[in-house]
Amino acid sequence: MSTTPAIEIHELSKSFGRVRALDGLSLSVQPGEIRGFLGPNGAGKSTTLRVLLGLLRADAGSARLFGGEVWRDAVKLHQRIAYVPGDVSLWPNLTGGECIDYLARLGGRADKRRLKARKAELLERFELDPRKKTRTYSKGNRQKVALVAAFLADAELYVLDEPTSGLDPLMESVFTGYVREAGAAGKSVLLSSHILSEVEKVCDTVTIIRNGKDVESGTLEELRHLTRTSVSAVVGADPSALAALPGVHDLATTAFAGATRVTFDTDNAQIGAVLTALTALEVRSLSATPPSLEDLFMRHYGDVLDSGTAAASGSPEGAKGAGAR
Repeated sequence: MSTTPAIEIHELSKSFGRVRALDGLSLSVQPGEIRGFLGPNGAGKSTTLRVLLGLLRADAGSARLFGGEVWRDAVKLHQRIAYVPGDVSLWPNLTGGECIDYLARLGGRADKRRLKARKAELLERFELDPRKKTRTYSKGNRQKVALVAAFLADAELYVLDEPTSGLDPLMESVFTGYVREAGAAGKSVLLSSHILSEVEKVCDTVTIIRNGKDVESGTLEELRHLTRTSVSAVVGADPSALAALPGVHDLATTAFAGATRVTFDTDNAQIGAVLTALTALEVRSLSATPPSLEDLFMRHYGDVLDSGTAAASGSPEGAKGAGAR
C-alpha cells in the first residue's frame, strides 16, 4: 500500500470578498483511513471539498490528492476518486440506471462483468428502482443514485459531503456498511457530516472545523481523553469526600432508603483514582459513561448552539441557509 497521503491540506485559506471561508485549515487522510470532517452549516466544510475537487482555487496554502496538486492535476486525480454531494442533481430524462451507467463509463472502468454484478448488489441493498426517470425520484432516491455510482466506482478515495441527506435510518445503515467495507479494503474516506452518530460509527479519526479552522483532530480515543467521563453510583457510605478529589466536577447526591445516589463528571486522567476511592464507599451499583463525539463537538460549538446562531458563522456557506454545508 502506498504511504503517500490520500489527502494533504496545509494552511489552506479561501476568501469570498470580505468573508474568510477558510482560515489556515490543515487536514490529512492516510491510505485506508476513514476521517470524519465535522462542523455545522457555514463552518467551511463544503468550501474545503470544492477546493479538493478542483472546483475552487485556494488563495493560499496547499491541497494535494495522492501527491498531486488538486487544481493543476484535477483531471488525472478525478479518475481515482468518487464524490457524493449532499444535494444530488441528475439528468431528468434519464432513468436512475442510465445515470449510474453513464457515471461508471466516465470513470473508465473496464471489467463489465464485475460492474454488472456489483451494480445489481448495490441496487438491491439500497432498494433503488433503476427503471424510473430521475425526475420522478425523491431527494432520497437521487441520493441513492449517487451512492450506488460512487461505490460502484471502486475508487481509491471517497469524498462524501453529507451523503446520507434524505435517507431513512435503514438506508443510512446500508451506507455505513459500505463505508466500512471501503476502509477494510484499504480505501480512504473523507466523510463530511453534521450527524455525529454517523461519524462515530464508521470513522477512525475526526477533524472538527470552526470558522474555517481546524480546532480539533485525532482518533476518537485520543480526542475522548480531552473530555470527561460521567459517573453514577449508589453507595452505602457518606460520599461527601469525593468532592475534594482532583478531577471531580459537578458532584450531586440523592439520599434514599439507607443509600445515596451520587453523580459527577471526572477528568479522564483522574478516573482511576476516583474509582478506587469509590470502592471504599460500599458501592452497590456503578456506571461510567465515556464521553461521546457529541460531548467533544459541544466543547467547540456549545456557545453557538446556545445562542441559536449555528447557521450564521460568517462564511458564504452560512449565508446560504440550511441547504449549505
